[in-house]
Amino acid sequence: MDMVPIPPMVHIKQTLPTAPVVDVDAKLESEWARLGLSEQVKGKRIALGFGSRGVSKIDQIARKLVSLVKEAGGQPFIVPAMGSHGGATPEGQIDVLAGLGITEASVGCPIEATMDVVDLGMTECGLPALIDRNVAEADGFMVVNRIKVHTDFHGKHESGLLKMMGIGLGKERGASAIHRFGVEGLRDYMPVIAKHMVQSLNFVAGFATVEDGQHQAVYLEGFDSDSLVAGEQRLLEISRDLMPRLPVDDIDVLIIDEMGKDISGAGMDTNIIGRWYIAGEAEPESPRIKRIVVLDLTEASHGNATAYGLADFTVRRLFDKRDIAITTKNLFTSGFLLRARMPLVFATDEEAIRSAIFDAFRRTQEFANARVMRIKNTLEIEDVWVSPNIADELRGKSNITVDGDAQPMAFTEGHLF
Repeated sequence: MDMVPIPPMVHIKQTLPTAPVVDVDAKLESEWARLGLSEQVKGKRIALGFGSRGVSKIDQIARKLVSLVKEAGGQPFIVPAMGSHGGATPEGQIDVLAGLGITEASVGCPIEATMDVVDLGMTECGLPALIDRNVAEADGFMVVNRIKVHTDFHGKHESGLLKMMGIGLGKERGASAIHRFGVEGLRDYMPVIAKHMVQSLNFVAGFATVEDGQHQAVYLEGFDSDSLVAGEQRLLEISRDLMPRLPVDDIDVLIIDEMGKDISGAGMDTNIIGRWYIAGEAEPESPRIKRIVVLDLTEASHGNATAYGLADFTVRRLFDKRDIAITTKNLFTSGFLLRARMPLVFATDEEAIRSAIFDAFRRTQEFANARVMRIKNTLEIEDVWVSPNIADELRGKSNITVDGDAQPMAFTEGHLF
C-alpha cells in the first residue's frame, strides 16, 4: 500500500450562506413579551427542556430563559430532553447537559433528570405519548432547539421543537417506540405524538433558532401552541436555504478529521456526506463520495461513536475512544443498524488514507486521478483541502478562493497534523 500515491492538497475557502447574527438576549426578551409569557409562568413550576448538541448559544439561551422565568415570579427547572442519549441514565444525561455548558451553577436553577415517563394516552397514530415524569408533574413546560434539516429523513418536520418533545422528552421508552418504525416513525408518527403532548399538558412556549452556513444563530423565534406547527415548518425552509454544502459533488476519497455527537446527531451530517444507510431508504443523489475516512472522535461525544459505520475506513485512535455501551444503546434505539457496521480499522492515518485511495481505484489502478478532499468535520466546511484536479475545477467560481499551491500531506509517525 506504500506505493499508492496521496495527492498534494490545495487549501480553498468557500463562502457559505450567511445572515446577520441574532442578539440572543434581546430577541428572547422581545419574544417573551410578544407571547405574554410572564403571566403564564407567575407562581408556577416551569420545566425547560434542553438537550441537542452543537446548538449555537444554547448555554446563553438557557441562562436567559431561566432569568426570565424567575423575573416573572416562576420557579424554573431544567430537564434533559434527549431520548436515550447519555447512556439512557439520569447521570449520563446531566453530564451531556454539562458538556453544553448547562449546569445548575451556570444557569441558576435545578436540573431534574429522570428516565421515568408518564403515559399521556394513545395518539391517532396508534402509539402512546410518553413524556418525562418531571415535565408531566410541572405546572407548565417549554422546549428549546435548533430547527435544521434532519440527518435521517426529510418531511414537514425534521430536527426541531416537535422532535425535542416527541423523542427527546419521551426519554428512552418514547424514543424507542418511535424509532421502532424507522423513518416512518420519525417522519409521520413523531409530529403526531408531539402535538398530543402540547394538547395534553400546559405547553407554555417553544423557542427555536436557525443557524446559517457558519453555524451562527441568525433567527430566534418563540411559538405558543397555536403557532408552533406552522412556525416550525417555516423555519425549516429557511434552514434548508442556509444549509452549507461541500464545494463539489463528485469525490473519490473524503477525509474527515473528526466526527462527534456535538457535530451531528449521526456523528457526521448525512446531508453533507450524502449517505443515510437506512434499510429500505434510497440514498441521496448527491454528493457522490466513493470512500470516506474518519480519523477521530471528539471529546464532547463522551465516547458515543454513533453511526461511525457511515465511514468506510477509520483508525485505532477513534476505535479506542468508543464507549461501546453508550454507542450501542444509541444505535440500537435508533434502529438504523446499517450505521453500526464497523469500518476497516488501520493503525495510522496515512495507512487508512492510502488504503481508501487504493480501494476506490482497485480495478483501474488510476490512483493519480484520485479526487480527494479533506475537511475538519461536517460542521466546519468553510476551509477545505482538495486535490489539484478539484482545485482546478473550482478556480474562478465566485464563492471559492483558491489559496496557494499544492502541498504534500504532512504526517508525523503516520498521523496527520
